[in-house]
Amino acid sequence: MTAATTTGLTTVVTRIRDRAARTPDAVALRAKDFGIWREVTWSQYWAQAELVGHALLALGVDAGDRVAIGSENRREWLYADVGAVAVRAVTVGLYPTNPAAEVAYLLSHSAARVLIAEDQEQVDKALAVLDALPDLERIVYIEPRGIRHRYDNPKLLSWDDFLAMGAEHREHHPDAVAHRMREVEPDDVMTLIYTSGTTGPPKGAMLTVANVEFAVESLIEGGGFTDPPPSPKDITLSYLPLCHVAERIFTTWFSASAGVQVHFAESIETVQANLREVQPTILFGVPRIWEKVLAAITINASSATRLKRATTRFWLRVADGLGEQLVRNGGRHTVATRLKYGVGWLLCFRALKARIGMRHVRYASSGAAPISPQVLRFFMGIGVPMHEVYGMTENTAVATGNRPGRVKVGTVGEPHPGVELRIADDGEIQTRHAGVFAGYWRDEDATRRATTPDGWLRTGDVGEWVDGTHVRITDRMKDIIITAGGKNVAPSEVENALKSSPYIKEAVVLGDRRPYLVALIGIEQDTVGHWARQRRITYTTYRDLAEKDEVRELVQDIVTRVNERFATVEQVKKFRMLPKELDHEDGELTATQKVKRSALAEVFGELVDDMYAGGRG
Repeated sequence: MTAATTTGLTTVVTRIRDRAARTPDAVALRAKDFGIWREVTWSQYWAQAELVGHALLALGVDAGDRVAIGSENRREWLYADVGAVAVRAVTVGLYPTNPAAEVAYLLSHSAARVLIAEDQEQVDKALAVLDALPDLERIVYIEPRGIRHRYDNPKLLSWDDFLAMGAEHREHHPDAVAHRMREVEPDDVMTLIYTSGTTGPPKGAMLTVANVEFAVESLIEGGGFTDPPPSPKDITLSYLPLCHVAERIFTTWFSASAGVQVHFAESIETVQANLREVQPTILFGVPRIWEKVLAAITINASSATRLKRATTRFWLRVADGLGEQLVRNGGRHTVATRLKYGVGWLLCFRALKARIGMRHVRYASSGAAPISPQVLRFFMGIGVPMHEVYGMTENTAVATGNRPGRVKVGTVGEPHPGVELRIADDGEIQTRHAGVFAGYWRDEDATRRATTPDGWLRTGDVGEWVDGTHVRITDRMKDIIITAGGKNVAPSEVENALKSSPYIKEAVVLGDRRPYLVALIGIEQDTVGHWARQRRITYTTYRDLAEKDEVRELVQDIVTRVNERFATVEQVKKFRMLPKELDHEDGELTATQKVKRSALAEVFGELVDDMYAGGRG
C-alpha cells in the first residue's frame, strides 16, 4: 500500500485511505464466496481501490472522465467507485436491471469512457448497443464465465488483466494516484446519479465532492440518523442498487466515515436469508422491503400449528398495542410499555426478530417512497426502532429525518442540522444547503427549472408542517389528482393505505379530470397464493389467481375498509385487478421500482375506461 499522503481536503477516498493506515487489519467488508463469508480488511480495501485508480490512469482516464459501473452490489463495485473518484473521474452507476435501450441512453448521455460490467448479461447489453457509444473505449468484465473464450472484441478487458495493468502502472508511477488525490477540488463532480425517469428520460444529477462531504458530516458524523453515531461495531447489509443515492450512503459513505462493516447480500432474492445470517445493527429499506417482510410474517404465522398460531397472533396483537403507544410517545418507551415488551421479548419478539434478521437492529429507516404508518407501527411494536427519512438525489439525500425519541409517524421528520427547508405557497417542499447538487449533466434547462430564482431546490413534493417541527409529505406535485368536480386528492395516501394490507402489492389510484377515483390493484402473489391454498382454491398463474372471484372479494373487502378512513371524494369507487406483475423491462416501473403512472394508464387503458363506462354502478 502506498504511504498515506496528507491532503488539505477530506473526501470519501481520503477517509478510506486514512482508515486503512490506522486500522489496516480491521474488517471493512464481507461477501460470500461459494457459500462462505470472506473478509476484506481496510488495507485490502484501499489496496484494491488504489489499484483500480492506477488501472484507469493506464487506460488514459483524465480528471472529469466518466467511468460507468453496471453490476449488482459486490466488493468490486466499491473498488471501482473509490478508485475512479481517487483519480478525479466521475462514477456513473447503472442499474443491473436496465434493459439494453436504457444502457445505451445512460452510457451515451454520460459519454462514459470505461464500463465496469459484472458478467455476461451486462456485457451483452453493452455490446448490443456498442455502435451507438462512440465514447466507450473499454468494457472491463468482472466475471469471466461465458466471456473470455467466446467474445472477440478489442474493447473487452477482464478484471484480472485490468488490475494487472494497474499494478504495472503503479510500478512505473507509484505516486500517480496520490498526485491526483492532492489535486481534488470541492467542486469536482464525484458521481452522476441518474433520476428514475418517471416522467421522461433520466437526468444525470451531478454530486460534487463538497455535496458528499456535507452529507457525510450531516447524516453520519453529525448524528443525523443514529444516536449514538455509527461506529466500527455497527453492521450493515448492502442489497439495494448502489447507483441509488440512499444505498451509496448506507454502504460506501457510512463505511468510509465511521468504519461500519458492510456485508453484501448474495442477491435481492436472498435478502431475507442474508439478514438472518448477518443480523445487522443498522438497516435501511425502501417501503417495498418492509412490506415484503411483513407479508412473510403473515404467511408464516398462518402456517404454524394451531397452538403456535394462536400464541403468535396474541403477541402480535400485543405488539400492535405497543406500537400505538410508542407512536403516541415519539418512539420512546414508558415503564409500562418496557415491562410489557420485556415479557413479549422473552416469549415471542426475540425469536421473531432473529428469524427476520433484525434481532440486533438499533436503527432502522425507510425512505425513497411513502410508507404506510401501519407498517411502521408494526415494526416499532415488535422492537425494531423505525424512522422514516426523506431526501432526494438532487440534495444528496439530505433533507429531513425522524430522530430517535422524537418520531412522529406519518411525517418524514425534522430538517437536519444545516438544512434550510420551506413550504412554498403552492405547497412544494423546497430545500437549501451545501448538499444541493451542481445541476443536471448536459441539461441546462432542467437545471434552471430545478431551483427557484432565490436559490432554493424545488423537490417536486407537496408537504406541510406538523407541530411546526416535522414535515409531512402529502404527494408528488405531478401526481395530485384534480377531479372533475375540482377537488384536489393526494393519491399516495389512499395507495399506501391499500398497500398496508399484506395481500396487496401495487395500488395505483387514478381519476384526474374524472368524476370519481378508481384503482388498478396488483396482488401480493405469495400471501394471496397462501390464502387461496388454505381455502383449497386452485390456480396456475398470477393472472389466474388474480381473476378468481374469491380473490376479487378479498380485495373488495380491503378497499371497502380503506374507504371508511377517507372522505367521499377520496374513496375508490371501482377497481380492476392487474393481470400481471409490473415490470421494469416492460416500462411499467422505473429501475427503483416506482410506478410510471402515465405508462400504466396507457398499457391498461381498457381497464381504466371500463371502470368509467356506465358511471359508478
